Amino acid sequence: MALSIRLPVDVEARLKHLAAMTGRSKSFYITEAICEHLDDLEDLYLAERELEAMRAGKSETVPLEEVMKRHGMAG
Repeated sequence: MALSIRLPVDVEARLKHLAAMTGRSKSFYITEAICEHLDDLEDLYLAERELEAMRAGKSETVPLEEVMKRHGMAG
């Protein structure tokens, strides 16, 4: 998929420099950065949604001791 983005001048300069130093394309590094950050964003929003569900009483929690016991990790 083609995508057009505007980067701050300093970020574009850093990206160009990195691409030139490594012989990889700017697109390669943009894709890498998006994928890395997308994983983090998905985790963050999933955690926030679960926290809201817990606070609203729609989701149950399990004490750490119980989880460890269930998986044979109790000490």
